[in-house]
Amino acid sequence: MVVIEHEKPDDQNSNQSNATAAVNDASDGFETASEADLDSDGEESEANGREEEQKHREQPQQKRKETEGEHGQDALINEEELKQKASGEANEAKVEGNKLFVDGKYEEALSQYEHALQVAPDMPSSVEIRSICHSNRAVCFLKLGNYENTIKECTKALELNPAYVKALVRRGEAHEKLEHFEEAIAAKLKEMGNSVLGRFGMSVDNFKAVKDPNTGSYSISMER
Repeated sequence: MVVIEHEKPDDQNSNQSNATAAVNDASDGFETASEADLDSDGEESEANGREEEQKHREQPQQKRKETEGEHGQDALINEEELKQKASGEANEAKVEGNKLFVDGKYEEALSQYEHALQVAPDMPSSVEIRSICHSNRAVCFLKLGNYENTIKECTKALELNPAYVKALVRRGEAHEKLEHFEEAIAAKLKEMGNSVLGRFGMSVDNFKAVKDPNTGSYSISMER
């Protein structure tokens, strides 16, 4: 009697193939743990990179602001030092001019006073030395017989210091030499008025003469 066996191995192979395919299908549908970690690390790395880039951009800006602030302070200090140096140089030139004037060297004295005016900084604290140098130049011109320039220098001195009596007197003398008698008299009267009014903290500049067009007479008004 012959027994015929069915080919079971083929069925087993088929089952094994189906199982393998199912496993492969399941694997294709889900990410592995290692793949998920990689994606997470990539996002975090990108965020860190942006933060580092932002820091790199901010640091030069902060350093630049600090540097600009330091440079600004240095510039102010240097400017103040230059002004002080210029004031010292102007004063030295004025003193040298005074010595030359005493020695009768009026031309040389004029040059020193001019140098002082050129280097003296243009600021309120230099008004006094500038007005003095203009007045001293005026007296040099007066000694040299140059009365026109005497008047000009006195006028500059009075523009800086309207209460400068010496400049006013010298200008009056120059007007007198040029036979500008009206101007000379006006200067003398102003000088006397200032000497009296100065005791009360005033000057003739506090008073203004107003002419009446109908009568031709003048009225005096006080201004403060």
